[in-house]
Amino acid sequence: MQKPELLAPAGNLEKLKFAFIYGADAVYIGGKDFSLRAGADNFTASDMEEAVTFAHARGKKVYVAVNIIPHNEDIDKLPPYIKFLRSLGIDAVILSDPGILTLVKELAPELKVHLSTQANTVNWLSCNFWHKQGVDRIILARELSLEEIKFIREQTPANLELEIFVHGAMCISYSGRCLMSNYMTYRDANRGDCAHPCRYKYYLMEEKRPGKFFPVVEDERGTYFFNSKDLCMLDKVPDLFSTGVNSFKIEGRMKSVHYVAQVTKLYRSVIDEYYSNPEDYTFKDEYMEELKKTTNREFTRGFFYGKPTADDQSYESSKYVAEYDLVGVVLDYNDGIAVVEERNPIKIGETIEFLMPTGENFNQNVLYMWDENGESIAQIVHPKQIFKLKTEKPVMRYTLLRKPRKES
Repeated sequence: MQKPELLAPAGNLEKLKFAFIYGADAVYIGGKDFSLRAGADNFTASDMEEAVTFAHARGKKVYVAVNIIPHNEDIDKLPPYIKFLRSLGIDAVILSDPGILTLVKELAPELKVHLSTQANTVNWLSCNFWHKQGVDRIILARELSLEEIKFIREQTPANLELEIFVHGAMCISYSGRCLMSNYMTYRDANRGDCAHPCRYKYYLMEEKRPGKFFPVVEDERGTYFFNSKDLCMLDKVPDLFSTGVNSFKIEGRMKSVHYVAQVTKLYRSVIDEYYSNPEDYTFKDEYMEELKKTTNREFTRGFFYGKPTADDQSYESSKYVAEYDLVGVVLDYNDGIAVVEERNPIKIGETIEFLMPTGENFNQNVLYMWDENGESIAQIVHPKQIFKLKTEKPVMRYTLLRKPRKES
């Protein structure tokens, strides 16, 4: 049985480090240009250099998205960028456009090429076509069932890698090929600037009744009928293994450090547990409870077990559900004292949870805190303030502190 790669999102350098520390085998990132997540922080040239160094020192991989649909004015800027990526020693480029593929093969033929889900690959014949053009991995479109993926694997060469999304946001359009954003806001989804109009609230207006708006479903607040729930296959990892694909991908370059760390850790745990003992494997229900502590739009199986139905959309709200807030990041630890960087207010007497990179998490009451000068303090409210905290158990750098979100 092949053990698939766990591929995590990294919207910036900090998230990349957390992804690796919490168990990712590889990450996918984007530079300031040519990436379909313009809203993410993304990576400067120096960030990319540090990212590759950090990853390779740990035996991990970095894939760079160059997956825009380029216009003529983009072409002249691409060759120097491709040469720069080659000089960094990145592990693969992710692309969807044949023109960009041509440039990569001419300018950096040693680079591995992953075909983006934007290419909408849904059959084995297309996979084989792209493989003959020099593509090393196909990121299959989300609109495929488990059985279809298995058949694609059977009909494609063993040295052509296949990658599938297993967790994260779902696009109402066909693998992200969306015109709504451009039409409604003049922001081009296929050039990295999607406004996500599928998450907007919509009403129905009949042309002979201008200005009179009707809810699309019988709810006075309107509806979010384009608003897909989030994909989640955490408890179905054995079924994912059965497809024979090479990589399990988590969506979310614009998500938080907390999301990247928690989701990566959970999928790492389940993958390892199943792989080490598939015959006696049992999914732990507490993993789903842990998963719900991160932001989500409820969960769906996507297309894996058949075409989605009305139950796979969220009609009440496009907002994320969030049960916990990140309150701090451990920068150092020594002899029962953690040095922490604040992310949300924290005060004496609160109960916080320590999300550990490995092993069991734990809760404790906050009893003692000190500022950088060693003065005892009752609360931390300044953004990214550095403080010290007494812990009941040993922790390590990159441990996250979180607390239940208060209902407003």
